[in-house]
Formats: sequence, structure tokens, C-alpha cells
Amino acid sequence: MVEATGLRMGSAAGRWVLLATVLGSGIVMIDGTVVNVALPHIGDDLGSGFGGLQWIINAYTLSLASLILLGGALGDHFGRRRVFVIGVAWFALASLACGLASTTEALIAARAMQGVGGALLTPGSLALISASFRGTDRAAAIGAWSGLGGIAAAVGPFVGGYLVEWSWRAVFLINLPLAGIVIAVTVLRVPESCDRTTPRGLDMSGAVLTALGLGALTYGLTGLGNRGPTPDAVVSLVVGALALTAFVIVERRSRHPLIPLVLFSDRIFRVTNVMTLLIYGALGAAFLLLVLQLQTVAGFSPLAAGTALLPFTVVMLVFSARAGVLAARIGPRLPMTIGPLIAAAGLMLMTRIGADASWVSDVLPAAAVFGAGMVLVVAPLTTAVLDSAPQNMAGAASGVNNAVARAGGLLAVAVLPGLAGISGADYADPAAFDIGFHRAVVISAALMVVASMVAALGIHRRSTPLEHDDRIRVDECAHCAISGPPLHPAGGSDSAPN
Repeated sequence: MVEATGLRMGSAAGRWVLLATVLGSGIVMIDGTVVNVALPHIGDDLGSGFGGLQWIINAYTLSLASLILLGGALGDHFGRRRVFVIGVAWFALASLACGLASTTEALIAARAMQGVGGALLTPGSLALISASFRGTDRAAAIGAWSGLGGIAAAVGPFVGGYLVEWSWRAVFLINLPLAGIVIAVTVLRVPESCDRTTPRGLDMSGAVLTALGLGALTYGLTGLGNRGPTPDAVVSLVVGALALTAFVIVERRSRHPLIPLVLFSDRIFRVTNVMTLLIYGALGAAFLLLVLQLQTVAGFSPLAAGTALLPFTVVMLVFSARAGVLAARIGPRLPMTIGPLIAAAGLMLMTRIGADASWVSDVLPAAAVFGAGMVLVVAPLTTAVLDSAPQNMAGAASGVNNAVARAGGLLAVAVLPGLAGISGADYADPAAFDIGFHRAVVISAALMVVASMVAALGIHRRSTPLEHDDRIRVDECAHCAISGPPLHPAGGSDSAPN
């Protein structure tokens, strides 16, 4: 077994670690952006209604959001490299099942299994870098991981759009050779590490209650939107609420809680997570419906629809680190108040996207303005989350924030289309979907305005001047975060246990 050492950025060993972790997390990131583009073709091929399309997205997000904290804990206990490899292999096998699915139900089940793999490998990718590199090399490696991950997000829509035009199944099957490369490099070249200081035991009951609670709420909210207040939808909502209540009780009594509830004693931590729920809820729903609108109503090809995300991604990639530095200088309140308002303006510009939409005059301005607003939010929000937690709980705080973001997207995709009147076969009906899309982006813009008000009223504490180590933290957490805020390596020290 290769043992963990203080790797250098320019060394061959360091480059192997970066290759494995960037490609591993990149598979998950690309998959998250291109599946939306493939949905119309999936629905047409498998005969799915809009509820089925919602679950193709939500099954993955549900298992990922529910288990991502447990995935990080498993890596700390049993070896980060080992759990990372298991996660990549699991993700690949689930991708194969997705590519071979012959029914909507089979694809939904395979997507849920994909989320399990993503929950195992996503926290492990950054944790491996944190444990393998030391000092300034560690900060540089995390910066390279962030930048290369942003490039993967930018390239994803092009690759995905091209694959979808050939076959939607290729979107999933392309993961297999990539996963094979990641597994080979990781096993042969990546050091193993674990955290011997973590308490013994795992909060399995907390993970089960989280999955049950979020799953039942998602099923109930999706049912309300598609079928109205049917008995099964109402029962699911009650079960979800009870399960999440039980989760809080279990976490209070657990010796090794999945979520340390002491984090929520800090007002800034509470406020930023409420903002995260609202902002990433609006983001997830808007991106899902935008690519459907462009294909169903505007007549864009999958490749052209995929490029709708490109201006957003480029703006995030180029300016996120600068926004993090700005927030460090002036405090997070102002950018976190103005950013959601600019993002809301970008969403309102999307109401101009209709049957005769032009990529240059309609899609580009909306996506660019939306990206500009999100730039002002993401890095300051993540920094505020980390600053609100003790240094030894930075990893837990970041993991909670990332899970909250994914839960926001999960619940928004479940409930927002129903509020906008999108259900059944509307995604294939240009006239019906156009009306629902415009309602949905207005609702998403309203969520952004509420998030701005939460920041203005709830964030009063200005960040203290940052020392050298804190500046590294800002740079580490500033990257192109599309599906959720960036995870912060657990611990935060330069001497990760191994």
C-alpha cells in the first residue's frame, strides 16, 4: 500500500493524485449538468410523464444529499482512498444500469444508486488532496482541483449535448471508461489516509432518518404538484416531517452525530444555511426547466441547449476567487445581499426566452447576469459558513452546507413545477410548457429576493481581518459551484492524520 506523505505540487506523485481526484469529482459534476439536457429524449424514448422526469433528477439528488455526510465519515474511518475507489466503482456500475434501463422506473432506481456512489466519492476527492499535500502545496493543489473542476463543468454541456444527439444512453455509459482510469490511477498512485482522531462509530440511524425524511417529503411534494392532495401524498408529507423530527432528536443524543447540532447555535450559520436552501433551490429548478424550455419551446438542439449554461459557468469560473477576496475585505453582508438581487434580475431576463428565442440576444444576457449574481453569493456564503464554525469543525460545517444546498435543489424540483402548473406531458407541449416555465422563473426570482432579505436582516457581523491561513481558506472554497457550495477538507490543518 502507498503511504501518505507530504507531496509537492510539481512532483509526479502529486500530479497523479490531482488526476485521480479531479477526474473522479469531474465525472459527478459533468453528470449533474448533462442529464438535464438529456431529459426530453429520455422522456420520449421511455414514455415518461413530467413526474417521471422529476424523479430521474430527484432520485439521484436525494441519495446524494442524504448520504454525502456519511460518505465523508466513512472515508475518515475506513480510509479515504478505499472509500473513494468504492464510490467510483459504485458510480460506474450504477451508470451502466442507467444506460441499459428500459423503463422509467428502472432508470430512477439506477439514478438513486448513482447518488450513493456520488456520496462516497465526492467528499473523498477533496479529502485525499487535503491528506496528501502539505502547507502551501496543499492550498495550491486545492486551487488546481477547483479550477480544473470548473473547466470540467464548462466542457460538460458540450460533451453531453453531443452525446445526447447520438443517444441519451451514452451520457451514462461514457462514465465507465473514465471511472476505470480513476480506479487504476487511485489504486496504483494515490496515498491512503484516514483520521484516527475521529470518534469511533457511525451515525447510521441519522443517515437512515435523513433519507427517509427527505424521500417522503419529496414524494409528497411531487405528488401534490402532479395529482393534488391525494391520501398518499399527504401521508408521505406527514411521514417526512416525523422522520426529520426524529432525526433532530437522534442527533441531540448521538455520541457521534452526523450533523453536530451545536453548529446551529451560531446565528450566522443558521442564516447562511437558510440562504443556501433558497438560492440553490431556485438554481436547481431554473436550470432543469431552462434546458427543457430551450428544446421544447425554442427548438434548440441538445448541444445548443447545453451551451446555455456556458456563460454562467465561465462567469463563475473567472470571478469566484475574486468575489471571495472581496468578501474577505468588506465582509459578507453586502455581496450576499446584492448578489441574489442580480441573480433575480437574470432569472427575470429568462422570461424573454420563448418560441423565437435567440441564443445571443435572449439566452446569453440572462445566463451572464444570473452568473454575475451567483458569483457575489457563492464564495462569500461559503466563507461565512466556515467563519461561523470552530476551526476543528470546518469540514462538518461545509458538509452540512453542501447537503442543505442539494436538499434545496431536491425540494425545489419537487414542488416548483407543480406551483407553475407543469405536470404530465406538458414538457412535450410547447404552449403549455412555455406558460409554466415563465411562472417558474418568476417564482425562482422571488426566492432570490427572499434570500437577499434574509442576508440584509440576518447578517450583521463583519468578518475580522484575515490572517495568512484564513486567506488560504477563502481561496480553497472559491470555485465554480453549480450543484452545491464547495466542500471544505475536514480538519483544516496541514497535518492531516494518516
